[in-house]
Amino acid sequence: MDVSQHFADHAWLPHGFAADVRIDVDRGRHLPGALLAVEAGAPRANSAYLGRYVVPGMPNLHSHAFQRAMAGLAERRGEGEDSFWSWREVMYAFAGRIGPDDLRAIAAQLYVEMLKAGYTQVCEFHYLHHQPDGKPYADPAAMSLALVEAAHEAGIGLTLLPTLYMTGGFDGRPLTERQRRFGHDVDGYLWLVEQLRALEAPMVRVGIALHSLRAVPEDALRAVLDTDIARSGPIHIHIAEQIGEVQDCLAIRNARPVEWLLDHAAVDFRWCLVHATHMTETETRRLAATGAVAGLCPTTEANLGDGLFPLKAYLDAGGAIGIGSDSHISVSPVEELRWLEYGQRLITRHRNVSANATMPSTGEMLFARALAGGAQAAGAAVGRLEGVGPESSSHGSRADLVVLDDASPLLAGRDPAHVVDTWLFAGNTNLVRDVMVAGDWVVRDGRHRDEQRIATRYREVVERLARTG
Repeated sequence: MDVSQHFADHAWLPHGFAADVRIDVDRGRHLPGALLAVEAGAPRANSAYLGRYVVPGMPNLHSHAFQRAMAGLAERRGEGEDSFWSWREVMYAFAGRIGPDDLRAIAAQLYVEMLKAGYTQVCEFHYLHHQPDGKPYADPAAMSLALVEAAHEAGIGLTLLPTLYMTGGFDGRPLTERQRRFGHDVDGYLWLVEQLRALEAPMVRVGIALHSLRAVPEDALRAVLDTDIARSGPIHIHIAEQIGEVQDCLAIRNARPVEWLLDHAAVDFRWCLVHATHMTETETRRLAATGAVAGLCPTTEANLGDGLFPLKAYLDAGGAIGIGSDSHISVSPVEELRWLEYGQRLITRHRNVSANATMPSTGEMLFARALAGGAQAAGAAVGRLEGVGPESSSHGSRADLVVLDDASPLLAGRDPAHVVDTWLFAGNTNLVRDVMVAGDWVVRDGRHRDEQRIATRYREVVERLARTG
């Protein structure tokens, strides 16, 4: 068996940092790119030295890749009240200019940035399906394929979530002119998902996404959920992001969005409810009890003025969480986790809100929860450094390793008990030095293996889009 052996002074295992860890990666055909064995207290022997601190790659559970290229373009106030809904019109105008080649270039650049920040899996919530006039491309999967190609090019794991988008509101109004390229009927949507399922591979997972309750009528939601595709998960949905959405749902369906979904769908571990910002105490407890993941995107939620998720009550109820960079006004798991905690500190006027007696480190608590919840939402064997025996028939965890830069002044004098807290709360220097995905090094000494070519193409595309805007 072809195995590469690596050694770390300290590696983050399922229960935190352990010392003297040997990590064996399958380089052959049995479980290619998987962790075969992870052993603490091991001799270094002839293993390749990784570094002082190694952690699992972080899953990014919510991404709209095309929005990376418009970050910073919606920060000027127009007439009237500026809100999520006015930002959405800017986004629609930008989305209307993007074709498959543009999307591939933008997504590849984004995925390089994610890898350099320590993300190794991305859940792409993809609704930019058709041409701007709403007509399908010659290949109806062209925009989806652009994302698959971009992920392969960058070397990141992908959970592709083609998104069903049918109506413009809870009242069933038709899609607007700017929304036409998002739309499918149920049959067309299921056909697309079936086509994409044929692309599944060790680095590509395909799930489903329902854009929101306002965009998917009840009968369509039931039809999609009553399929083998849905039963195998994962299933993602935007929900309760804005007060206006909650008010409309109450007016039309006589229930709040999370309340309505829990009453009308078998929400379980397959589901990721993105944002879920505006919940009552009862909704919070009920959602936590389902085993579903709350997909939290603090920097985007702050940028859009969404509000603050009820984190402490949700964690106290045993709820699962993960993080996403969503609109990509920031591409950093550090900033997502930091501002997840800081938002709670601002609203409660207390510190270390996320920590508890079992895990007193705020950084370690958030990091561990985001790894586990992100992997669950991605439906991928990521987020853990855990091996399997060489004779096992299971795939085990993917060999995604992030090596922190122990030469950075920020980590001077830090022992393992304070490394994660320092990484998340001690500054804005990127401490990610090297990144391995599925056994392959994609980032070395802070540089992606193909970043110059990908960045050059990205600049050309964005400059052309700016000229045609």
